[in-house]
Amino acid sequence: MCFSAEASFAGGALISAIGVVTITKVHKPSQVIFACIPLFFGLQQITEGGLWLALRYPDLGNLQRFSTYLFLVTAEVIWPMMIPLSVLFMEEDRKRSRILWVLLFMGGALALYLACCLLFYKVNPRIMGHHIQYSTDFPLSLRTWALLVYLIVTIAPLFVSSIKRTHLLGVLMCLSCAVTVIFFTQFLTSVWCFFGATISGVIFWILRDSKRKFHFDKLHLLKDRFV
Repeated sequence: MCFSAEASFAGGALISAIGVVTITKVHKPSQVIFACIPLFFGLQQITEGGLWLALRYPDLGNLQRFSTYLFLVTAEVIWPMMIPLSVLFMEEDRKRSRILWVLLFMGGALALYLACCLLFYKVNPRIMGHHIQYSTDFPLSLRTWALLVYLIVTIAPLFVSSIKRTHLLGVLMCLSCAVTVIFFTQFLTSVWCFFGATISGVIFWILRDSKRKFHFDKLHLLKDRFV
């Protein structure tokens, strides 16, 4: 989180708890990955809390490396695939599924590229004010394109989906991205992940309503059989 270690741990614990409750709202196997998103975000925030501590105390060098790469692997390798994959699994419309397959392929290619960057280039996290900046020497010529593809594969699936209220989640992600780019450009990775973590609570709402509708439709089906 972009404030302090204490805020990261507290926020991560709260979001993780929401994630656990969200998983209980799953009523179809296809919803499992989507339901796990808040939990992953919560654990990611806890990881950044560990990085805050490691940056404050230089003796914790191993913790710093572990926390840095765990946070960035989640942000840059897992999310570009997890978002389109989770939406694809839930999608029942064939035309929309084809688009989601394309987005998933793009996300996989981006994840592979960023994984290679994390392996072969340096990453230097540092505290600046109340934020953590992740400085890297990734190829400059591809940074803009990588960011553009990242935004597409992590936001567009929410608008492609026919699932109720995923569009709202997409709008919130767009707004949070705009705020981050305008006001926190140097801390894009850390701050946008924080916004994404807080917004992911909407997933609980989406799955809760979906579960209610599922049981409502099932009840009506049973009534029709006996009437």
